[in-house]
Amino acid sequence: MTEFILVVDDNPTNLSVLTQALKSAGFKVRVAVDGESAIEQVEYDQPALILLDVQMPGIDGFETCIKLKSNPSTHDIPIIFMTALADKESKLKGLSLGAVDYITKPFEQEEVLARVKVHLKLRSLTKTLEEKNAQLYQLKEGLEQRVAERTAELQKAQIQMIQQEKLSSLGQLVAGVAHEINNPISFISSNIEPAKQYVADMTKILHLYQKHYPQPVAEIEKESYDIDLEFLLEDLPKILDSMKLGSERIQNISNSLRNFSRSDITTKIPVNLHEGIDSTLLILRHRMKACGNQPEIQVIKHYGNLPLVTCYPGQMNQVFMNIFANAIDALEDGNRSSVMGNGGDKGDKGDK
Repeated sequence: MTEFILVVDDNPTNLSVLTQALKSAGFKVRVAVDGESAIEQVEYDQPALILLDVQMPGIDGFETCIKLKSNPSTHDIPIIFMTALADKESKLKGLSLGAVDYITKPFEQEEVLARVKVHLKLRSLTKTLEEKNAQLYQLKEGLEQRVAERTAELQKAQIQMIQQEKLSSLGQLVAGVAHEINNPISFISSNIEPAKQYVADMTKILHLYQKHYPQPVAEIEKESYDIDLEFLLEDLPKILDSMKLGSERIQNISNSLRNFSRSDITTKIPVNLHEGIDSTLLILRHRMKACGNQPEIQVIKHYGNLPLVTCYPGQMNQVFMNIFANAIDALEDGNRSSVMGNGGDKGDKGDK
């Protein structure tokens, strides 16, 4: 739609003079004789600029300006006040209300045209600047998105490389730790049975002493009471049984860690996948226990009679680790209590 200038003045002579001057300069012009009709016209079709008389019947120019500036859709239209009020306070008031300029009456046509051209040019430049800023913003957003996508791709590739290096180093470390653990655990485990026998023999001797010497001296009787001898004799075998169970579990975990890493194998070899699954699930046992509102995760295995698979065992075990870890994450999120898959842990009913 063609841009135009709206002239608002209740004086027909002023309207005629301004309209003729603006049209002679090539501008499209529309007129309004009061503030109310001016606001109606502006809301229907916005002008490029408004020449607004201050002193008018009804709502004056100041009030008209306030209404136009308070409306977001008309806020940015430049307004030039026209008035016979030449005092400083009136000019400052008009400018403070949002007007871009102030012309005093009687006005010179050349001055009016010059000011109109300046503010139309400023408006045009402002619009162009806003459009360029919008284009730059879109371009910036697009570039930032492309940079973010590319950065994410590079980070993903870097993480994969770092992960591979870490897995290799971790595999060597785990295998070494597992080997170092096995030696002292084997020593402890192999001595538990003799220790149990020694405790049983000492308990037998103590019971014989109690049988044949039912009235020990006061010092012995007091010490027996202080250490709760009967409870000690009853609980000590249980402690040894717990130590045996704990050492066996440590050995199983150590063996699973060593089998899981398999960092010393750099070529494909025939592998029993069931062993890799069992080792992985044993390592993840702690994540399957009940915790807070999360119930215990039960794993039921149904193994088939699979042949050996030629592969890299360490990498295959890492695949199992990722699959089971993701499954556990999903179950924790869904707060479910069981998962069936090709793995074994609690709930093992036997291989098939």
